[in-house]
Amino acid sequence: MPVLSIESLRKDYGKIQALKGVSFSVPKGCVFGILGPNGSGKTTLLGLIMDILKPTSGSYKLFDEEPNESHRRQIGTFLETPNFYHYLSAVQNLEISAAIKQRGKEDIEKVLETVNLSQRKHSRFSTYSLGMKQRLAIASCLLGSPEVLVLDEPTNGLDPVGIAETRELIKKLAQQGKTIIMASHLLDEVEKVCTHVAILKKGELITTGRVDEILANEDIVELGASDTVRLQQFAEQLGGYSNLKRSENLLQLYYPVGTANLERINQHFFNQGIVLNHLHLKKKSLESKFFELTN
Repeated sequence: MPVLSIESLRKDYGKIQALKGVSFSVPKGCVFGILGPNGSGKTTLLGLIMDILKPTSGSYKLFDEEPNESHRRQIGTFLETPNFYHYLSAVQNLEISAAIKQRGKEDIEKVLETVNLSQRKHSRFSTYSLGMKQRLAIASCLLGSPEVLVLDEPTNGLDPVGIAETRELIKKLAQQGKTIIMASHLLDEVEKVCTHVAILKKGELITTGRVDEILANEDIVELGASDTVRLQQFAEQLGGYSNLKRSENLLQLYYPVGTANLERINQHFFNQGIVLNHLHLKKKSLESKFFELTN
């Protein structure tokens, strides 16, 4: 049963189409990244899911049912910059959050331990680093033990230490069985913590699926010979690669990581009477894959 199913979801602001008929589903127990450049519609999408915004058209389901308030009580949300009372401690701020939510007061000690703030639970919020403030905001999301967490740019503005701490926290929560939906414009963040991804560009869904499939690294073998027509003819007989492209006087063969065998490739063409004047193996980075998808 998917935690979230989106069908042709669209949101217009006058003549501006923030979302253009987006459809995908989020499996239970995954860490689902909504990835895209700034302005791609990520925050709008999360706002629609949490009923902060109303869609122009389309629909969505939570826990395979029409969404209602009881469903949203099963979701912890972090959609804005942490907003706590600076002169109060972590415990006092969480007591206020629990009172507003009308649940979760008994969880305060547990969630502070989960986000590794137990030793600073009586310190004023104003003394916290930005990373600690982000972790306290996630602790607030965890009050009431929700099944699902929705996080909008959870590492935004953090230094490298804060980013690493937040990533480890997300992994820890996933191991505890939480389903996590997080928006990010950082490819590296999604690649390191997410199991699934949907990539948006200017309100359109470019692709969706498992991270290890969508953002897979590839080995690229570049081939060159004096007779490029025969080179391509016999390259098509070679097999083992996923894609073949021609770039100027070179051919590019795309292989799954670690499967390209240069010796076998060279022998194949030599057996056909073709002498290669160029044979080079290079890696295709995740960044180039992302830019290829979004451009």
